[in-house]
Amino acid sequence: MTTATVSAGARLHVGFQNLSLARERLYGGIGIGLAEPRVTVTAEPAASVAAADPLLRDYANRAVDVLGVSGVTITLEESLPRHVGLGSGTQLALAVLTATARAHGLEPRVRERAPAMGRGGRSGVGVATFEGGGFVVDAGHPTARFTTEPPAEGDWTVPPVVARHDLPSEWRFLVVVPDADPGRSGDDEDASMRAVVERADPAIADEIAGVVTRKLLPAAAAGRLEPFGEAIAEIGRKNGAWYADAQGGVFRPPAGELVESLEDCPVLSGVGQSSWGPVVYGVTNAAHTDEAAAAARDVLADRGLEGTVVLAAPAGTGARVRTTGDGQ
Repeated sequence: MTTATVSAGARLHVGFQNLSLARERLYGGIGIGLAEPRVTVTAEPAASVAAADPLLRDYANRAVDVLGVSGVTITLEESLPRHVGLGSGTQLALAVLTATARAHGLEPRVRERAPAMGRGGRSGVGVATFEGGGFVVDAGHPTARFTTEPPAEGDWTVPPVVARHDLPSEWRFLVVVPDADPGRSGDDEDASMRAVVERADPAIADEIAGVVTRKLLPAAAAGRLEPFGEAIAEIGRKNGAWYADAQGGVFRPPAGELVESLEDCPVLSGVGQSSWGPVVYGVTNAAHTDEAAAAARDVLADRGLEGTVVLAAPAGTGARVRTTGDGQ
């Protein structure tokens, strides 16, 4: 019997390139793979599906169906906090798919099968960082296919990656996870996105395009921290203008207060909110991790909030896969 263990890092979602139906392509995710925190699952072949966690079991059932195998026993060894802006759903789904495939001696074909797992319907960042880590920009989807309603689940392809760069290994991303209401997901997220897309100002997309091409991509390619941070902060705020009505401001509470305070920290750049939050992030380098972490803890304490503070390196590779047992 083969046992397969798959471990994948979280991802930050800086924002989208376009949410307006007036432009040819919709969405177009911008994001960063992180070395930690991580989700880790272990799978063994079985006659049916066995998993203690309901979401884990759902993804295992999907994986078994798409792979055409008998079943799997899947265990969650390490988990990401759910619905906080770290891409927990996509990373878990793809880890389960990959572990199930490897346990049965099959290729997971992650990008091809992600839609059947319910992933990659808007942003392709989570799929891309699972595959290879790094800083990623995807092409988005043809607007004509989406209008205000996405295609039926699984009836899409994951957006292709149009730019990917390894970020310098000495960079560190401050990740602050406040104990607050989770971000939007599922039907709630779909409804909010429809409302945003229906009234999105196309001029914002044109402004973001200029930041991406003239500042963000050159900074990522050259490994220049300050302009990279400035660019992702600017893109995050421009995205927030689209979401202001849906989330109660450019950043959702309490992320907005955290962002505002952390922007004053001299060792941090690129402070923003990941996806629907409440995760807040910033970028620094390895020499200033203690100062960045202390600033984040002080900001949480000043607002009477509990939370988790992580300093994560950028992920230079995708998910880690280890198999043991028969045939290995």
